[in-house]
Amino acid sequence: MNQLPKRWVLAAAIAMTTATSAPALAADKAKGSPIFGDLQARHIGPALMSGRFGDIEGHPTNSRVLYAGAAGGGVWKTENGGATFQPIFEDFPQSIGAIEVDPSDPDNTVWVGTGEIWTRNSVSIGDGLFRTNDGGKNWELMGFEGSERISSVIVNPQNRNEIYVGVLGGLWGDSEQRGVYKSTDGGKTWEQQLYVDETTGCADLIMDPQNPNVLYASMWEFRRTYWSFNSGGTNSALYKSNDGGKTWDKIHQGFPEGKLGRIAVTVAPSDPNRLYAVLETEKDEEKGLYGSNDA
Repeated sequence: MNQLPKRWVLAAAIAMTTATSAPALAADKAKGSPIFGDLQARHIGPALMSGRFGDIEGHPTNSRVLYAGAAGGGVWKTENGGATFQPIFEDFPQSIGAIEVDPSDPDNTVWVGTGEIWTRNSVSIGDGLFRTNDGGKNWELMGFEGSERISSVIVNPQNRNEIYVGVLGGLWGDSEQRGVYKSTDGGKTWEQQLYVDETTGCADLIMDPQNPNVLYASMWEFRRTYWSFNSGGTNSALYKSNDGGKTWDKIHQGFPEGKLGRIAVTVAPSDPNRLYAVLETEKDEEKGLYGSNDA
Protein backbone atom coordinates (compact mmCIF):
# COMPACT_ATOMS: atom_id res chain seq x y z
CA MET A 1 0.00 0.00 0.00
CA ASN A 2 1.38 3.43 -0.96
CA GLN A 3 1.97 5.84 1.88
CA LEU A 4 0.31 9.24 1.84
CA PRO A 5 2.67 12.24 1.60
CA LYS A 6 3.58 13.56 5.06
CA ARG A 7 2.10 16.98 4.32
CA TRP A 8 -1.29 15.35 3.58
CA VAL A 9 -1.20 13.42 6.85
CA LEU A 10 -0.31 16.61 8.75
CA ALA A 11 -3.10 18.56 7.06
CA ALA A 12 -5.64 15.82 7.86
CA ALA A 13 -4.53 15.72 11.50
CA ILE A 14 -4.90 19.47 11.84
CA ALA A 15 -8.33 19.38 10.21
CA MET A 16 -9.57 16.61 12.53
CA THR A 17 -8.16 18.37 15.58
CA THR A 18 -9.84 21.61 14.60
CA ALA A 19 -13.16 19.92 13.87
CA THR A 20 -13.27 17.90 17.09
CA SER A 21 -11.98 20.59 19.40
CA ALA A 22 -13.99 23.56 18.15
CA PRO A 23 -16.96 22.96 20.54
CA ALA A 24 -14.61 22.46 23.47
CA LEU A 25 -12.70 25.64 22.64
CA ALA A 26 -15.95 27.56 22.35
CA ALA A 27 -17.01 26.26 25.75
CA ASP A 28 -13.65 27.17 27.29
CA LYS A 29 -13.87 30.65 25.80
CA ALA A 30 -17.34 31.09 27.25
CA LYS A 31 -16.01 30.15 30.67
CA GLY A 32 -13.23 32.73 30.38
CA SER A 33 -10.31 30.27 30.06
CA PRO A 34 -7.58 30.76 27.40
CA ILE A 35 -8.78 29.96 23.91
CA PHE A 36 -5.96 27.46 23.41
CA GLY A 37 -6.71 25.53 26.58
CA ASP A 38 -3.55 24.11 28.18
CA LEU A 39 -1.36 25.06 25.19
CA GLN A 40 1.17 27.68 26.31
CA ALA A 41 3.65 29.77 24.35
CA ARG A 42 7.34 29.23 25.02
CA HIS A 43 10.39 31.23 23.98
CA ILE A 44 12.34 29.65 21.09
CA GLY A 45 14.82 32.45 20.27
CA PRO A 46 16.75 34.46 19.48
CA ALA A 47 18.76 34.54 22.70
CA LEU A 48 18.05 37.52 24.92
CA MET A 49 21.65 38.36 25.76
CA SER A 50 24.56 40.34 24.38
CA GLY A 51 26.55 37.19 23.67
CA ARG A 52 30.10 38.56 23.67
CA PHE A 53 32.14 41.51 24.89
CA GLY A 54 34.30 43.37 22.40
CA ASP A 55 36.21 45.61 24.80
CA ILE A 56 36.73 46.30 28.51
CA GLU A 57 38.46 49.49 29.64
CA GLY A 58 39.36 50.62 33.14
CA HIS A 59 39.88 53.93 34.87
CA PRO A 60 43.65 54.61 35.00
CA THR A 61 43.67 55.59 38.69
CA ASN A 62 40.46 54.11 40.11
CA SER A 63 40.42 50.33 39.75
CA ARG A 64 36.77 50.15 40.82
CA VAL A 65 35.57 51.88 37.65
CA LEU A 66 35.29 49.78 34.49
CA TYR A 67 33.51 50.12 31.15
CA ALA A 68 32.43 47.02 29.20
CA GLY A 69 31.27 47.05 25.58
CA ALA A 70 29.05 44.17 24.47
CA ALA A 71 28.68 42.73 20.98
CA GLY A 72 24.96 43.40 21.04
CA GLY A 73 24.21 44.88 24.45
CA GLY A 74 25.68 48.38 24.56
CA VAL A 75 28.08 49.87 27.11
CA TRP A 76 27.98 49.00 30.81
CA LYS A 77 29.68 50.80 33.68
CA THR A 78 30.63 49.62 37.15
CA GLU A 79 31.81 51.86 39.98
CA ASN A 80 32.23 49.10 42.55
CA GLY A 81 34.77 46.81 40.94
CA GLY A 82 32.23 44.74 39.06
CA ALA A 83 29.78 43.97 41.86
CA THR A 84 27.06 45.70 39.83
CA PHE A 85 26.88 47.14 36.32
CA GLN A 86 24.63 49.86 34.90
CA PRO A 87 23.79 50.36 31.20
CA ILE A 88 24.85 53.81 30.01
CA PHE A 89 24.39 53.59 26.23
CA GLU A 90 20.83 52.35 25.75
CA ASP A 91 19.69 55.07 23.33
CA PHE A 92 22.52 54.43 20.87
CA PRO A 93 23.84 51.56 18.69
CA GLN A 94 24.14 48.46 20.84
CA SER A 95 26.96 46.78 18.94
CA ILE A 96 30.28 47.92 20.45
CA GLY A 97 33.75 47.62 18.93
CA ALA A 98 36.08 49.77 21.06
CA ILE A 99 36.11 51.88 24.23
CA GLU A 100 38.72 54.47 25.19
CA VAL A 101 38.88 56.28 28.54
CA ASP A 102 40.54 59.67 28.10
CA PRO A 103 43.70 59.45 30.26
CA SER A 104 43.64 63.23 30.77
CA ASP A 105 40.03 63.27 32.02
CA PRO A 106 39.16 59.69 33.05
CA ASP A 107 36.33 60.70 35.39
CA ASN A 108 34.30 62.25 32.61
CA THR A 109 35.44 61.64 29.03
CA VAL A 110 34.95 58.27 27.36
CA TRP A 111 34.98 57.43 23.64
CA VAL A 112 32.98 54.55 22.15
CA GLY A 113 33.44 53.12 18.66
CA THR A 114 30.41 51.11 17.60
CA GLY A 115 30.19 47.95 15.52
CA GLU A 116 31.36 44.51 16.60
CA ILE A 117 34.77 43.65 15.16
CA TRP A 118 34.46 39.85 15.33
CA THR A 119 33.35 39.23 11.77
CA ARG A 120 30.87 36.42 12.31
CA ASN A 121 27.92 35.84 10.00
CA SER A 122 25.57 36.92 12.79
CA VAL A 123 26.95 40.28 13.91
CA SER A 124 25.31 43.65 14.38
CA ILE A 125 26.69 46.83 12.87
CA GLY A 126 27.49 50.16 14.44
CA ASP A 127 26.77 53.71 13.40
CA GLY A 128 29.79 55.79 14.27
CA LEU A 129 31.95 57.18 17.06
CA PHE A 130 30.47 58.59 20.27
CA ARG A 131 31.83 60.61 23.19
CA THR A 132 30.62 61.45 26.67
CA ASN A 133 31.96 64.31 28.78
CA ASP A 134 30.05 63.42 31.94
CA GLY A 135 30.90 59.79 32.63
CA GLY A 136 28.21 58.30 30.41
CA LYS A 137 25.14 60.37 31.26
CA ASN A 138 25.03 62.08 27.86
CA TRP A 139 26.59 61.15 24.52
CA GLU A 140 27.48 63.01 21.33
CA LEU A 141 28.05 61.55 17.86
CA MET A 142 31.57 62.44 16.69
CA GLY A 143 31.50 61.12 13.13
CA PHE A 144 32.07 57.91 11.17
CA GLU A 145 28.41 57.25 10.45
CA GLY A 146 28.18 54.29 8.12
CA SER A 147 31.61 52.94 9.07
CA GLU A 148 29.88 49.82 10.45
CA ARG A 149 32.84 48.68 12.58
CA ILE A 150 35.40 50.67 14.60
CA SER A 151 38.20 48.52 15.96
CA SER A 152 40.29 51.05 17.93
CA VAL A 153 40.18 54.47 19.57
CA ILE A 154 43.31 56.05 21.06
CA VAL A 155 43.60 59.40 22.86
CA ASN A 156 47.09 60.89 23.07
CA PRO A 157 47.87 61.00 26.83
CA GLN A 158 50.01 64.10 26.27
CA ASN A 159 47.49 65.96 24.11
CA ARG A 160 43.83 65.02 24.46
CA ASN A 161 42.93 66.89 21.28
CA GLU A 162 44.77 64.21 19.29
CA ILE A 163 42.60 61.16 18.76
CA TYR A 164 43.28 58.19 16.49
CA VAL A 165 40.55 55.88 15.20
CA GLY A 166 40.98 52.52 13.47
CA VAL A 167 38.08 51.65 11.18
CA LEU A 168 37.61 48.01 10.20
CA GLY A 169 34.65 48.87 7.99
CA GLY A 170 31.95 46.93 6.19
CA LEU A 171 31.69 43.15 6.34
CA TRP A 172 29.59 42.26 3.30
CA GLY A 173 30.84 44.72 0.70
CA ASP A 174 33.41 47.29 -0.38
CA SER A 175 33.89 50.44 1.66
CA GLU A 176 36.22 53.39 1.32
CA GLN A 177 35.65 54.36 4.96
CA ARG A 178 38.40 52.09 6.27
CA GLY A 179 41.86 52.58 7.71
CA VAL A 180 43.40 54.91 10.29
CA TYR A 181 42.03 58.39 11.00
CA LYS A 182 43.35 61.24 13.13
CA SER A 183 41.83 64.35 14.70
CA THR A 184 43.87 67.25 16.06
CA ASP A 185 40.92 69.29 17.29
CA GLY A 186 39.26 66.96 19.78
CA GLY A 187 37.16 65.10 17.23
CA LYS A 188 35.62 68.02 15.34
CA THR A 189 37.34 67.04 12.08
CA TRP A 190 39.07 63.88 10.90
CA GLU A 191 41.83 63.07 8.38
CA GLN A 192 42.33 59.63 6.85
CA GLN A 193 46.01 58.85 7.38
CA LEU A 194 46.37 55.22 6.35
CA TYR A 195 44.26 53.62 3.63
CA VAL A 196 44.98 50.51 1.56
CA ASP A 197 41.84 49.79 -0.45
CA GLU A 198 38.09 49.24 -0.18
CA THR A 199 38.50 45.63 1.03
CA THR A 200 41.17 46.18 3.71
CA GLY A 201 40.38 47.64 7.13
CA CYS A 202 42.26 48.43 10.31
CA ALA A 203 42.01 45.44 12.64
CA ASP A 204 44.26 46.79 15.40
CA LEU A 205 45.84 50.14 16.28
CA ILE A 206 48.21 50.79 19.20
CA MET A 207 50.41 53.60 20.46
CA ASP A 208 53.87 53.41 21.99
CA PRO A 209 53.23 54.02 25.72
CA GLN A 210 56.34 56.20 25.98
CA ASN A 211 56.20 58.02 22.62
CA PRO A 212 52.77 59.06 21.26
CA ASN A 213 54.25 59.74 17.83
CA VAL A 214 54.94 56.03 17.33
CA LEU A 215 51.94 53.97 16.23
CA TYR A 216 51.40 50.47 14.88
CA ALA A 217 48.45 49.48 12.70
CA SER A 218 47.48 46.07 11.40
CA MET A 219 45.56 46.16 8.14
CA TRP A 220 43.34 43.21 7.30
CA GLU A 221 41.93 42.17 3.93
CA PHE A 222 38.66 40.29 4.44
CA ARG A 223 35.23 39.66 3.00
CA ARG A 224 32.21 37.70 4.16
CA THR A 225 29.56 36.39 1.83
CA TYR A 226 26.39 34.47 2.62
CA TRP A 227 28.15 31.20 1.85
CA SER A 228 31.79 31.79 2.86
CA PHE A 229 34.36 33.96 4.61
CA ASN A 230 37.67 35.07 3.12
CA SER A 231 40.25 36.15 5.69
CA GLY A 232 43.55 37.35 4.35
CA GLY A 233 45.35 38.45 1.22
CA THR A 234 48.36 40.30 -0.07
CA ASN A 235 47.07 43.56 1.43
CA SER A 236 47.08 42.30 5.02
CA ALA A 237 50.12 43.87 6.71
CA LEU A 238 51.58 45.50 9.80
CA TYR A 239 52.48 49.19 9.51
CA LYS A 240 54.43 51.59 11.69
CA SER A 241 54.46 55.39 11.92
CA ASN A 242 57.18 57.43 13.66
CA ASP A 243 55.63 60.83 13.02
CA GLY A 244 52.15 60.72 14.53
CA GLY A 245 50.53 59.09 11.52
CA LYS A 246 51.81 61.35 8.74
CA THR A 247 53.74 58.52 7.06
CA TRP A 248 53.59 54.74 7.43
CA ASP A 249 56.04 51.94 6.65
CA LYS A 250 55.25 48.26 6.24
CA ILE A 251 57.27 46.20 8.75
CA HIS A 252 57.43 42.53 7.75
CA GLN A 253 61.00 41.41 8.32
CA GLY A 254 60.70 38.03 10.02
CA PHE A 255 57.08 37.48 8.98
CA PRO A 256 56.15 34.53 6.72
CA GLU A 257 55.97 34.99 2.97
CA GLY A 258 52.67 34.91 1.11
CA LYS A 259 49.21 36.02 2.15
CA LEU A 260 48.54 37.05 5.73
CA GLY A 261 45.24 37.16 7.56
CA ARG A 262 44.30 39.05 10.69
CA ILE A 263 47.14 40.45 12.83
CA ALA A 264 46.85 41.40 16.49
CA VAL A 265 49.68 43.52 17.88
CA THR A 266 50.69 45.03 21.22
CA VAL A 267 53.63 46.82 22.84
CA ALA A 268 55.09 45.78 26.19
CA PRO A 269 54.42 48.65 28.64
CA SER A 270 57.76 48.04 30.32
CA ASP A 271 59.78 48.13 27.10
CA PRO A 272 58.48 49.90 23.95
CA ASN A 273 61.04 48.03 21.83
CA ARG A 274 59.35 44.75 22.70
CA LEU A 275 56.38 43.96 20.44
CA TYR A 276 54.17 40.90 20.16
CA ALA A 277 52.02 39.96 17.18
CA VAL A 278 49.64 37.07 16.59
CA LEU A 279 49.54 36.12 12.91
CA GLU A 280 47.02 34.28 10.79
CA THR A 281 48.95 32.74 7.86
CA GLU A 282 48.42 30.39 4.90
CA LYS A 283 50.48 27.58 6.46
CA ASP A 284 49.36 26.17 9.80
CA GLU A 285 52.93 25.69 11.00
CA GLU A 286 53.58 29.44 10.56
CA LYS A 287 50.57 30.64 12.53
CA GLY A 288 51.12 31.87 16.06
CA LEU A 289 52.88 34.40 18.27
CA TYR A 290 55.77 36.49 16.93
CA GLY A 291 58.05 38.81 18.87
CA SER A 292 60.29 41.78 18.12
CA ASN A 293 63.04 43.25 20.31
CA ASP A 294 63.81 46.26 18.10
CA ALA A 295 60.43 48.01 17.77
